[in-house]
Amino acid sequence: MAVPKRKTGRAVTHARRSANLKIADKPRSICPQCGEAKLPHFVCPNCGSYKGREVIVTE
Repeated sequence: MAVPKRKTGRAVTHARRSANLKIADKPRSICPQCGEAKLPHFVCPNCGSYKGREVIVTE
């Protein structure tokens, strides 16, 4: 079985992991009422509607 001759340094380990552990953007959906981008299954922060009805009163 192969055994490494030297300890792998912290910088090498972190550089290798950073290539695979990138943070992805949150998924977005479009509000059918106002057309703004919002998180899916959340109340729209712009118009306050969810599933076609107004949940939060906005001006």
